[in-house]
Amino acid sequence: MAIRTGAEGTLAVVFGSIDHIGVAVADLDAAIAIHRDTYGMPLVHRETIEAQGVEAALLDVGESHVELLAPLGDDTPVGKFLAKRGPGLHHVAYQVDDIEATLRRLRDQGLRLIDESPRTGIRQSQVAFLHPSSSGGVLTEIVQPAAVHA
Repeated sequence: MAIRTGAEGTLAVVFGSIDHIGVAVADLDAAIAIHRDTYGMPLVHRETIEAQGVEAALLDVGESHVELLAPLGDDTPVGKFLAKRGPGLHHVAYQVDDIEATLRRLRDQGLRLIDESPRTGIRQSQVAFLHPSSSGGVLTEIVQPAAVHA
């Protein structure tokens, strides 16, 4: 992996790689069919995450994933997103080795966090979100995979 150094006075490498791109969808089965059957991405995991109000599917693309998110109800975050913006890009997720340290570092740099501490995400990963106002208008997720977390 090539590592680029930041400009003086900026943060050095914070994120290890893109873990996944989250896409909000109204019909999970139809979205899976497009990504699997048309784009040729293998479906590697499907899970309902009650605490986040979604049913999610992960499809492989290179060393990263596309995460399709269908709301369990209209009053969930993804349900509200779909009502306001329609289907499409929901968030970008970056993988980290130590989510607690990354959250501290981002907080110390003055970034606005949605999650002050990690919560459980898909496949028992630990996740936290940064507010779009602190990340260039893009909802940003940081992910520590379960294998690293254990």
